[in-house]
Amino acid sequence: MTKPQPPASPPPGPDPVFILVRPQMAENIGAAARGMLNFGLDRMRLVAPRDGWPSPKAVAMASGAGRVLDGAGLHETVAGAVADCHVVYATTARPREATKAVLSPAEAMAEAHAHAAAGRRVGVLFGPERAGLENDDLIHATSLVTVPVNPAFPSLNLAQCALLMGYEWRRQGEADLPPGDPIDLAPRHEVDRLAAHWEERLDTAGFFFPETKAEGMKRNLRNLWSRLPLTRADVQTLHGALRQLVRRRDGP
Repeated sequence: MTKPQPPASPPPGPDPVFILVRPQMAENIGAAARGMLNFGLDRMRLVAPRDGWPSPKAVAMASGAGRVLDGAGLHETVAGAVADCHVVYATTARPREATKAVLSPAEAMAEAHAHAAAGRRVGVLFGPERAGLENDDLIHATSLVTVPVNPAFPSLNLAQCALLMGYEWRRQGEADLPPGDPIDLAPRHEVDRLAAHWEERLDTAGFFFPETKAEGMKRNLRNLWSRLPLTRADVQTLHGALRQLVRRRDGP
């Protein structure tokens, strides 16, 4: 019996991929799908939904937007879900100690249109309902998106957040935007391999010291790599530079 194959990645642009990370209620997945289709978006991915997938409750709540759910990709990790994306926006109510650009939904979706016009795949991350995206999720984002809501009650429902981003995508698309710069940005999986290569070599060299601070240092470096607009040529150059440094240190 042939093993079922995962659906192929959609072609780059023009529409962003909405990625729901560890959603806790199937009904919210269905409501998010409905909000997406209201604004012409149908590319959804799910990362480790709490109650499994597929779900009849999500289909019932989608109310006519079932085709969004039918085409939804299922992933175990955020890294897997964004692997083919060139640019990733993470929605969060708490930028924390943000070392990345923090944009409004309007700014993010205007920028996303320019990337899509250049043929790049755009991903938008949405966190679980209870606590939102964690620091280890945010390291995969190139920029953060925050809504200027009431600071005394900042939490948005997952579906509300998807609806808001979908609305801004549609609205910004009606503007007369210039075409994006045709720079060959590296997709996230190539940047992740570069980050892992440097992390491995730095670990071997004893860079992550003391041990109590190692995880924080690694997270800071991952954030650095993810916010840089690296091209494929940049990635290959940095791999090569590191190999040469190691070769010269270790000798022939």
